Amino acid sequence: MSTPNEEPVFDAGQIVSDLRRCARSGRTRSFEWRLSQLEAVRKLVRENEDDIYSALVSDLRKSQYETYISELTRVTDACDAAIKNLKKWMAPEKVAVTLATYPGSAAVLPEPLGVVLIISPWNFPFLLALDPVIGAISAGCAVVLKASEIAPATSAFFARTIPKYLDTDAIRVVEGGVPEITALLEQQWDKIFYTGNSKVGRIIMGAAAKHLTPVTLELGGKSPLFIDDTVDLEVAARRICVGKWGSNNGQACIAPDYILVEENIASKLIEIFKKTLLTFYTEDPSTSKDLSRIVNKYHFQRLSSLLDDPRTASTIVHGGERDEKSLYIAPTMLLDPPLDSPIMADEIFGPLLPIITVKNADTAIDLILDRPKPLALYVFTKVKQTWEKFANETSSGGMLVNDCILHFVVPGLPFGGVGESGMGAYHGKATFDCFSHKKSILYRGMGGDVFARYPPFTSFKQKFVKALLGGELLTVLLLVLGLKK
Repeated sequence: MSTPNEEPVFDAGQIVSDLRRCARSGRTRSFEWRLSQLEAVRKLVRENEDDIYSALVSDLRKSQYETYISELTRVTDACDAAIKNLKKWMAPEKVAVTLATYPGSAAVLPEPLGVVLIISPWNFPFLLALDPVIGAISAGCAVVLKASEIAPATSAFFARTIPKYLDTDAIRVVEGGVPEITALLEQQWDKIFYTGNSKVGRIIMGAAAKHLTPVTLELGGKSPLFIDDTVDLEVAARRICVGKWGSNNGQACIAPDYILVEENIASKLIEIFKKTLLTFYTEDPSTSKDLSRIVNKYHFQRLSSLLDDPRTASTIVHGGERDEKSLYIAPTMLLDPPLDSPIMADEIFGPLLPIITVKNADTAIDLILDRPKPLALYVFTKVKQTWEKFANETSSGGMLVNDCILHFVVPGLPFGGVGESGMGAYHGKATFDCFSHKKSILYRGMGGDVFARYPPFTSFKQKFVKALLGGELLTVLLLVLGLKK
């Protein structure tokens, strides 16, 4: 037992036990409870907007505009969609019955998985924490949110604010780092939802396997972008630049990781990129309030090592400036770094953009297929056959034609990875489904028994059942009337 001067002891087992008791009481299953909690999340956002802005400035120096567009509106939109559709999502889905089960009715009933663990990342620390929480509440689950310690101001905001708005018997926030997450992973959960990198994803899968716990993993990866000479390069450059550097300065799981560009337009595209960056972030991007900083010194040094690698340094064609004190790295482009160099090995997760020249779409597809399946694939072309070729011949979590990032904001599009980039999906109803079990239910009345179902089995009964299951109703009738043997 802790003394008054000591920090309270973190007891993961007790937290899970308390939440499981609440879930078993049925409290979280009612429509009224789910609705009240969703409305409370929406109220939390609206009444604490300034505090949210401050937290994200502290954690990432993210501008108020970017926070509003990429985090706050996404959370309130998710709440609004869940509130609007909750009754429909909760309703049993009727299923047609067969002749063998007549008279009867069948349905698929979504039921809460139970007590779930959500482990959120630091790069969009508000959105990527609350979006899955909204789905878990909609599904009727009890929730532990483990907020990222790498975004401490946002984590502290959740720990301070969520208990004021939400039902703490069913929804808890855990702060801390490796010791806390290790203790949480030792517990038995009904679902684990993790957003982050594949290294930690493997650890989580290993922990979940001990209890046969289902997982959803959103892991990122090296998302490629192909562009050919059929598109308006000025428009394409604006969309690519805001997708790469306007999304947390490249610290986004679906930011374009590298570009595959046809050889004949590579130099022209780079010059247009330079002009676009000048328009967006001025001659000195370090003074721009619209460009996020690198989250911490570790990631600054990781990205710097990619730029300092001898095989990479000589390929820099724009940017490369950095300041460790302010954790600033300029938007940087590299032309044709070696495909086996470190910058082309793992997800960059920062403001560095390799540009690889290719002969055509076929060459680009071959290069993509040689690498792990990405979370996102971007194709800029006016030729339908070209983007359809990428859609049909490559595999990725999602694909967007002639823009970047925006598929993430469409509620009806499930968002998730495949292979190395993750498993499972969420957004909109897919988030509700993510935390639900689809329970099949068949109801039969006490009448309608078929004599041929029960022993002793005879050749006559076999003929009857064969005709019945084969839909030969005339034969069935003749057999019953004794007009056929």
